[in-house]
Amino acid sequence: MTLPYSHTPNGRVLWTFEGGVHLPDMKSLSNGTAIAQAEIPSRLVLPLQQHIGQPAEPLVKAGDRVLKGEKIARGAGIVSASLHAPTSGLIREIAHHRIPHASGLTAPCILLEPDGEGRWGELPPPMPEFAGLDPGKVIERIRWAGIVGMGGATFPSAVKLAPGPERAIHTLIINGAECEPYITCDDRLMRERADKIVKGIRILRHVLDVTGECLIGIEDNKPEAIVAMRQALDEEKLEATEVVVIPTLYPSGGEKQLIRILTGREVPSRGIPAHIGIVCHNVATAAAVADAVLEGRPLISRVVTLTGGGIAQPGNREVLLGTLASDLIAWQGGYLPGVDRLILGGPMMGQALGSDQVPITKGGNCLLVPGPGELPDPGPAIACIRCGRCADACPMQLLPQQMYWYARARDMDKVQEYNLFDCIECGCCSHVCPSRIPLVQYYRFAKTSIWGLEAERRKSERARQRHESRQQRLERQEQERKAKLRKKNEALQDKPAAEPAADPKKAAIEAALQRAKEKKAKLAQEGVAPQNTAQLTEAQQRQIREADQRRAEAAPHNETSE
Repeated sequence: MTLPYSHTPNGRVLWTFEGGVHLPDMKSLSNGTAIAQAEIPSRLVLPLQQHIGQPAEPLVKAGDRVLKGEKIARGAGIVSASLHAPTSGLIREIAHHRIPHASGLTAPCILLEPDGEGRWGELPPPMPEFAGLDPGKVIERIRWAGIVGMGGATFPSAVKLAPGPERAIHTLIINGAECEPYITCDDRLMRERADKIVKGIRILRHVLDVTGECLIGIEDNKPEAIVAMRQALDEEKLEATEVVVIPTLYPSGGEKQLIRILTGREVPSRGIPAHIGIVCHNVATAAAVADAVLEGRPLISRVVTLTGGGIAQPGNREVLLGTLASDLIAWQGGYLPGVDRLILGGPMMGQALGSDQVPITKGGNCLLVPGPGELPDPGPAIACIRCGRCADACPMQLLPQQMYWYARARDMDKVQEYNLFDCIECGCCSHVCPSRIPLVQYYRFAKTSIWGLEAERRKSERARQRHESRQQRLERQEQERKAKLRKKNEALQDKPAAEPAADPKKAAIEAALQRAKEKKAKLAQEGVAPQNTAQLTEAQQRQIREADQRRAEAAPHNETSE
C-alpha cells in the first residue's frame, strides 16, 4: 500500500513505500572533486557478458588489430548487447578470465592490449535530426552502441525502449536518486554533464512516444545535482519534464520504489513498469544514449566511484570498460594499511571480491575499499528470534522470515509461493536482523537454484520434444512406405497379365534341337541310318562330312547328264 508522504513546493504529491532504512550516506568521501579521466591501462579484459541475457559473440580473433569504437562482439539474440573496443590495440586472446562475481567465477573474455594511440575507427554518422526519424532507426542506433542499464541492472536498453504497440507509455522516469551509501558517480555526472543527460532524455521521450510527463527523481542529499539538472532543463526548454526532489530513504532508488514515490502507482508482482505505462532509465543511461545518437559513439567507458576509508584518494573517474580494479585503485593512490576487503558496488547490494584482478564492466558503478573497522564483520549468525524486523524493513512487503526458512530447507516450490522473485535484494532485511542472518544470500541461493532447475526442466522438455518428433518422423516414414507398397500392389492387380518374356537359354536349346531334327531328317533322305548323331564317333562323323562333300561335287554333273 502506498500512502501520501508530502508535497513538493509546486504542489506535486509524493508518496511513500513500506519499509526501507535510513543509513549514513558517506557520500562526502568522493563527491567533492570533479570526474577525472582515467589513464589507458596496459591491458583490458572485456567479458562477453556484461548485461542480462545471452553473452555476446566475438567478431575478432587473437592477433587482430582493432580501432577505438570498433565492434568486437555482437549481441546474440534480442536480449543481448554488443561490445566495442574501448581503445585501439591488439587482440591478444579470447579466453576465460576472472570476472566481477562474489564466487570468483571465470568467463569468456576478450583480452585487448592497448597500443596507447587511442585511434578511432569509423563511426556511424550523428543523428542530430532524430526527432524527424522513425523511432525504430534510433533504437537500432542504441542497440548498435551496446547500451545497457547503467544503474546496475544492465538490462539491454534497446529492448526496454521497445515495449510494443500494445503498451502506450505515458510517463518516463529518470532515476537520479542514487540511494546506496558511498556511491556518487551519478551525482557527479548530473553536476558536470547535466546538458548531455537532458539531451538523452529528449531522445528517450521521442523513442518511447511519451504521451505524458517525464519526472527526474533526485534525493535531497544532492543539492548541487538538483540545481544543475534544473538549469539544464531550462536551457534545453524540454517541456513536460520536471526535477522532483525526494526524501533520502534507502532503497528509494529502486525502480519500483521510485515509481511509487513519484506516481503512487505499484508495479504488479512479477511485472514490469511498462505494464502500467511507465518506463524508468538511469541518468547515466540517458547520457550514453545522447553519445550514441548525437555523436555516433558506442558505450566504451563509464564513471566509477572509488571510495572508502581504505583507499588513499577517494573520487570518481571515467574509466575504459575492461580496466582492472587493481589499476584503478593504484591510480587513486593505492590501498591504505590494514585493508582486507574489496566490494564491487555499495555496502548494501554490492558483492565482495576475492581479488582486484577483475575488470570494470558496464554495470560496475563503484569500488568500495572499507578501512579497518569501517564496515565490521557482523559475526556468526545465530538462531532466528522471530522478531519480525525483517518484514517491517522490507520495501516490497514480503515475508523475509518465511522465505528464509523455505530457502534454507531447499523447498523451492514453497519459497516461490512467498513471491521470492519480487525480492530486489536490497539488503534491508539483513541490515536490521539482530541474529545477523545473511538473509539476502539465502534468497540469492534460492533464485539461482530455481533458475538451474528451470534450465534443467527446459533441457528435459527439449529432449522430450526431440524424442517425440523422431518417433513421429519414423512412424510417418513407415506409413509412407506401407502406402507406397500398397499402391504398387494395387497397380499390379489392375494391370492385365503379360506374355512371359522368352528365356534366351531355353530358346537356344530349342533352336539346337530343331537343327538336330532337321539334320536327322536330311540324313534319312540320303540313306544314312537314323541314329543319334550325338552318339557317332569322330570317324563316323568324318565319313558323313566326306559323303556330303562328294554329293555336293557330283550334283552339277548329274544335273547335266539328265
